[in-house]
Amino acid sequence: MERPAWAPRSIDITVPSVSRIYDFYLGGSHNFEVDREAARRAMEFLPGLPKIMQANRAFMRRAVRFAAQQGIDQFLDIGSGIPTFGNVHEVAREARPDARVVYVDHDPVAVAHSQAVLEGAEFADVVAADLLKPREILDSPQVERLIDLNRPVALLLVAILHFVEDADDPCAAVAELTAALAPGSLLVLTHASYEGIPTSAERAGGAVDVYKDIRNPLIMRSRDEIARFFEGYEMVEPGLVPMPRWRPETAPEEEDPYAFSGIAGVGRTA
Repeated sequence: MERPAWAPRSIDITVPSVSRIYDFYLGGSHNFEVDREAARRAMEFLPGLPKIMQANRAFMRRAVRFAAQQGIDQFLDIGSGIPTFGNVHEVAREARPDARVVYVDHDPVAVAHSQAVLEGAEFADVVAADLLKPREILDSPQVERLIDLNRPVALLLVAILHFVEDADDPCAAVAELTAALAPGSLLVLTHASYEGIPTSAERAGGAVDVYKDIRNPLIMRSRDEIARFFEGYEMVEPGLVPMPRWRPETAPEEEDPYAFSGIAGVGRTA
């Protein structure tokens, strides 16, 4: 397989990558046949996977606009993936031209792409780091340069926590990040769940198995389990709901049934 110019030398392009699969679902061009093959296998069980990802991105954009309307001009997007149309910095700066954004990902492809997209941008940067090592993120030069932790921050954990197993204690990582944020900060979160998927849990489990096969286990959590990530936060109306029902701009009834396959919420620190 020929390595395209955008693929860093350090990555193994024969192994599927979660962020490249996500890019494929969103109609992006930064993916390989190995990623598309894994995506198509998962779609045999859940044909609506692209609709789920689109609903996820649409929620993220609404939540970023909401944060900006609340006066927040700093965004920390962990598990940001490969930049596609409608990135956090684009949406945030439309609403607040002075907004600053730090993207964080541990996938070298996502980081390399973000660096290319953000080249020369004074207001945004990317950190190669892992959600499970919050201090590495918070103490990074990029965060120190762009984010003032003494003022409110919007922390985005969009479609990332379902890739962290309970054994790795994602709640502890979220709590450590939360502890570093100023009062009035927001936590913006989405998470995969069997609740709301318009098919049986057994059938959806086939798609989950595809992710397990590519050594990226997808952990489906219940609404109550997802609510634990918001301990210490006051939920913003309408609370923890299926993605299209969070402050919709169009009638949720018009959405594809698969768009409801995921839980979304925004919380505010006291």
